[in-house]
Amino acid sequence: MKYTIVIQWSDEDECFVVSLPEWGEFCHTHGETYEKAFKNAQEVLEMLIESSLADGETLPEPKTLEKSLEVA
Repeated sequence: MKYTIVIQWSDEDECFVVSLPEWGEFCHTHGETYEKAFKNAQEVLEMLIESSLADGETLPEPKTLEKSLEVA
């Protein structure tokens, strides 16, 4: 699946904070380095997908650049 991963530096937290927008506004992880933040995001996404499928839930539709431009 191709889900959005947003990685931004946080001065307040002194680390990279990751948002996973398709999964809700409170779905975040972090990492001390950009690479660690990305790895953590991949792991969280895998867990979210596995958990949703195990619970019989519908996965959120991945956002694409084309769909994002249509909204703008």
